[in-house]
Amino acid sequence: MDEIESTIRKISRRRMLQLGAAGLGGMAFSSLRASQNSRPLIGGTPLPDHPAKAKRVIYLFQSGGPSQVDLFDPKPALAKYHGKDIFQLIEQKGRLTGFTNGHKIHPVIESKYQFSQHGENGAWMSELLPHMSKITDEFCTIRSTSTTPVNHDPALTFMQTGHNLPGRPSFGSWLSYGLGSMNRNLPEFVVLLSRGDLGNMQPLNNRLWGNGFLSGKHAGVRFRSGAEPVLFLNDPAEKPITDRRRILDAINQLNEEELARSGDPAVETRIAQYEMAFRMQSSVSDLADLSDEPESIYKLYGEDARRPGTFAYNCLMARRLAERGVRFTQLYHSGWDHHFNLPDHLPKRCRETDQASAALILDLKQRGLLDDTIVIWGGEFGRTTFSQDGKVKESYGRDHHANCFTTLVAGGGFKPGLIHGETDDFCYSVIKDEVSVHDLHATLMHQLGIDHERLTFRSQGRDYRLTDVHGKVIKDLLI
Repeated sequence: MDEIESTIRKISRRRMLQLGAAGLGGMAFSSLRASQNSRPLIGGTPLPDHPAKAKRVIYLFQSGGPSQVDLFDPKPALAKYHGKDIFQLIEQKGRLTGFTNGHKIHPVIESKYQFSQHGENGAWMSELLPHMSKITDEFCTIRSTSTTPVNHDPALTFMQTGHNLPGRPSFGSWLSYGLGSMNRNLPEFVVLLSRGDLGNMQPLNNRLWGNGFLSGKHAGVRFRSGAEPVLFLNDPAEKPITDRRRILDAINQLNEEELARSGDPAVETRIAQYEMAFRMQSSVSDLADLSDEPESIYKLYGEDARRPGTFAYNCLMARRLAERGVRFTQLYHSGWDHHFNLPDHLPKRCRETDQASAALILDLKQRGLLDDTIVIWGGEFGRTTFSQDGKVKESYGRDHHANCFTTLVAGGGFKPGLIHGETDDFCYSVIKDEVSVHDLHATLMHQLGIDHERLTFRSQGRDYRLTDVHGKVIKDLLI
């Protein structure tokens, strides 16, 4: 018999009842506080109480690295120096990938696409984005985003979790942990993946929306396309829901006994997941039923919004999730990794995403939801202004580029119409107002009422946070 078990056996029945009553009372008090939407306790310390400008986030993640120099950040110098070795013109900084590191020359490639200015602030946008071009006054254009990793997997992980190695909680999980739920009948963190012929797709592992060392109840829940977003959620038609409730109560009783015995937080997560699944039986079917959407909505989002699994359909679902109080909705759209034949692939990706991205922002605005919803559009890094294969040709490709790229942010107290940051003549480095990934995360959390330095979780002997030991709030981006 070890020391802990010996101590437990010596506790009197009266003392055991006293401890149990105190524990139950604490649980009841915590439940009451949660039901009253009180501020969560992080390590016993309330979150900072600065006013939140936003309640929720919709992240339109373009996986693969959209080419900022072909979409948002035009560079006339590229035409002048087309075909010249870029590193004869500027100093090389940062890492090159294994695709281009061994090339003798890295020829500058001008963009094939025309740019024009839009909105009151004259934001430059490519001809490939006609719908987004019409609403540049609605979003903040951050031209000076920068990251550290130069390859997809670590860069994807870094953008989603604040670290380039797997194992950390994702952004949505941190918000679920720190802010809790606004709708008990739906997950706090929902993931939607586009499907179809998306060209060169980078793998999207579920750890990108994982909970890391946080409780499993904070992990993102991936919804499938179609009428049944969550498998095995519904009971057979002939089975009454009262039977399901009795079965669930019996299972929960066993789980609660195991929780009392072991204190294993995984058991507590299992109980919460069973209860969430039961409540989702009615809420998810209502969410997936688009019969109440008028024709004007399909005209706004485009005909693709009628087809489950498309980016447009997922954008419409994101609006419906926002209406129902889901805290964080993550859309992944792959196929932006254009190492070769960019002029063939980039227009396709833009056609799939342009109208629906603009529609989502406009739809949220007309419903009064944009003010307290942050919409983010961007990828894990950008693309180089020099040729992928060291050659000058019409079917050019561009390599990964971490030094600078463009991110768009709308709503949630970000300055609409702002053009923030500046890159050099070759879009190689930031020369003004850099925004690192950690800075972006810190600023987003600030708008959600969170001090990024205080939202922490202790694991393996140290306190972790989304921004690790970095990050600052970029006040210039905010109203």
